[in-house]
Amino acid sequence: MDVRLFKIVVALLGLAFAAAFTALCVPPLIENPDFLGAALAGFVNPFSSGYALDAIFCWMILAVWVMHEAKTQDIKHGWVCLVLGVVPGVATGFAAYLLLRMNQKAN
Repeated sequence: MDVRLFKIVVALLGLAFAAAFTALCVPPLIENPDFLGAALAGFVNPFSSGYALDAIFCWMILAVWVMHEAKTQDIKHGWVCLVLGVVPGVATGFAAYLLLRMNQKAN
């Protein structure tokens, strides 16, 4: 896979997750703006708890990577990707970081 196609696929997947998250989560959140309840809803049963923990730990690993590369590779503005990793989610934050990193390392 060449670099251009990689960037397109990563960007589309990150945007697709953001769109799906928005379509699934924003309407019920507008109806009942309980942010804490919405966040804890991922832990309603053992299976959803596993997926929720996976997402949380993926974000933490991404955060360690972003902080590490900020110091060792001088990658700037990775914090924006960590915010995107919280809302809408790690898939979007990770995709954004890969693209940010590639663009900065290419220059």
